[in-house]
Formats: sequence, structure tokens, C-alpha cells
Amino acid sequence: MSVATTLPGCTKPATEAQRPVLRERGQREVFCGLTGIVWLHRKMQDAFFLVVGSRTCAHLLQSAAGVMIFAEPRFATAIMEERDLAGMVDCQDELDRVVDRLLARRPDIKTLFLVGSCPSEVIKLDLGKAAERLGARHMPDVRILNYSGSGIETTFTQGEDACLAALVPEMPASAPEAAQELLIVGALPDIVEDQFLRLFSQLGIETVGVLPARNARDLPSVGPNTRYLLAQPFLSETAMALEDRGAQRLDALFPFGAEGTTGWLKAAADAFGIEEAHFDAVVAPGRERAKRAIEHARGALSGKRISFLPDSQLEVPLARFLATELDMEPVEVGTPYLHRAHCAQELDLIPPSARISEGQHVERQLDRVRADRPDLTVCGLGLANPLETEGLTTKWAIELVFSPIHGFDQAGDLAELFARPLRRRDVLEV
Repeated sequence: MSVATTLPGCTKPATEAQRPVLRERGQREVFCGLTGIVWLHRKMQDAFFLVVGSRTCAHLLQSAAGVMIFAEPRFATAIMEERDLAGMVDCQDELDRVVDRLLARRPDIKTLFLVGSCPSEVIKLDLGKAAERLGARHMPDVRILNYSGSGIETTFTQGEDACLAALVPEMPASAPEAAQELLIVGALPDIVEDQFLRLFSQLGIETVGVLPARNARDLPSVGPNTRYLLAQPFLSETAMALEDRGAQRLDALFPFGAEGTTGWLKAAADAFGIEEAHFDAVVAPGRERAKRAIEHARGALSGKRISFLPDSQLEVPLARFLATELDMEPVEVGTPYLHRAHCAQELDLIPPSARISEGQHVERQLDRVRADRPDLTVCGLGLANPLETEGLTTKWAIELVFSPIHGFDQAGDLAELFARPLRRRDVLEV
């Protein structure tokens, strides 16, 4: 083993009008969960991600993240060679050697994630046992955890879900007599996180934790007095782990656009007893800024038809944002996995005419896109160019994950991400 340094969901309680969902099972087109390392390693500044995988895994991370020549990255790949796969060496011994060498070289690492991949899972390499063994050796200086980033049965945002779920058991228990506390769950760009923390402070909610924390060793506490808000719709495992620790989810829209962000903040304000007049006074300036910023894209988007192919699990709240705040018409909203309970409010606001699909069968979905001929199709990189050659305008879904799109001050940028390809099409047609 050598080191290459490189850079399903719950069901909503049955109602008489539960929305029908087309469930697809077949060939998939999506990145694997290793891709989540690209944003997680930037967020947790004292953590390191060691992928146990193949040269293909290393090449994926290099391609996805790029190479910073003046900065040593916080992730690497322990490459499984032919002798590892053939059983000619003990992979656990090889991994111990790699980890010991890594930690000797990088004393700044305080949390090390061993990240499983397709190759390591196929040969049944037990990274959970390795994390326990290595953790006993290196604690308290380094906490060692593991999670799976394999793409065998997952979509790429589930890498973050698995990582955060691995952190939940490490969170300290809040004192039984402690006051109610709020927890924001989901990796956000630092600037967006700071904006939300300022708003909660202005509302009078002072005890606010964030998962993941910027330093992975500074985890917030959790317990029965914890109320949490999901910032991302793809964190079902993390949500279950938090609820196993006694935390309670606040049902809310996701913070995309002026109305989504207002609804997200309002769920916390109601749970913490914030007066309506005070909430309105705090939120109104940001909400109005967001509405004005969104208006710049309305001319390009209003009345346009849009389809989402399943990719990131952001599809449902983004379709709601475009339909309710920019008057777009969702034709199909496809998502890899649909958590009905977490997305219940979002689904209620998507027009009944929209087709909701869960899972993936690439050929059938492409046939529907060709038949529907939407003005804009949001899809993965591997599908965008072929559709463009057929005269369909596309938007890369992965850009929506890598861009700051949450909150009031990013609402205009979020709208522009959808308006830009339509403007480009209009210019090319002239």
C-alpha cells in the first residue's frame, strides 16, 4: 500500500393526498461519496481524510479538487496495489504503517478520517476495526474515525452524510439541566455560516452549535435539549444519529432563496419563543435584499420549464425555490433519494403538475427529457454535453454543491446560476 498525496429515507405519515413518486431503479450516472472530501477538508481545518482506495480514487480527487502548489492538502489516498488486492500482504499492517508515517509527518492533524472506497469494500477491508486499533494507539493526540465514501450504492453528497454521522457519537453530551440549544447541521461555507450565526444572535438565540465545526475536535454538545436545523437535504443518516442522542429536528424549508431562508429561520425562532415583531425586524432587511437580488434573474427564468435529473439530493428544495420565487415551471424533479419527512414542506410547494422521481434509470430519464424538451435541464457532467449536442440547454448540477447558495445574501447568486445558461443560449442563437 502506497500513499498518493492529492490535493434511504424515512416515509412521511400517510395522508389522503400524499404526493405520488415515480421510483426508478437502473443504471446510474453520478459521482461517488469521495467527492465530499473536496469541501469537507476545507471546512474542518484540523482534520485529514485518508482514502483507502485505488489510483482511480486518487485521480478523481486530483481532478475534482485541483492542486494547490503552495499549500499542503488535508487529504490523501493510500493506494491499494496489486499485492494488497491479491492478499499477498496484510492490508491492516500496511495501513498501520501508512497512518504512522502520515501522523509523524503531519503533527497538525487532530482528527483523521479513514475513508472507505469501492476497492476497499469489495475486498472487505475492515476500516472500523482499523480506526479502533489506530485510535487506541494515537489518542489523545489524534482522534481516528472511519466512514464509507464508496460509490457502489450511494450518490456523492452522501459522503458528507456518512462523515457527519461518524462524528455524532464523538459529540459531548449536553448537561441535563442545560438550556435549550440550537444546532445547525450541514457543511456551509464559512461566510454563509457566519451570516447565519449573526442572524441567530440578533434574534436572541445565543447557544448555537455547528456540525461540522471548523475544528473537528471542537464538536458542539448534543442531548434532549438540542433542537437542530438541517442546512442540507441529504443528511438522513446524520439526522438519525442525532435523534438517537435525543436531539429533535425542527421542521422547516431549506434555506434557499428569500422565502426558504425566512422559513428556516422562523422554525428556530418559533422553537425558541422569539416574538413575531422582533423576528420580522431582524429578518426583514436580509429578506428584502434577497428579493431584490433575485429580481435580476426573473426576466431570464420566469415562465421557463426546467427538469432536474437525479444527482445531488438538492433537487427538491431548488425546484421549490425556482417555482415559488422565480415563476419557473418544474417539469420533472428527479432526486437520487427522497426523504419525505425532511422535504415535506418543499414538496407541498412544488406545483402538482411536476413529476417527482426518486432513484435513477438513466436511459428512461433521458427519454423523458427528450420528450419534455424543457428550457433547462439540470444534470451531471457526464450527461450535459450529450444533451447539449441534441439542442437542449443544461446546467451542471455539481456547481450547485460547490457554490455558496444558502441564505439571503447568496439568493441572487443562486438565481444567476440558473439564468446564466439560458442567457448563453440566447447569445449563441443570435
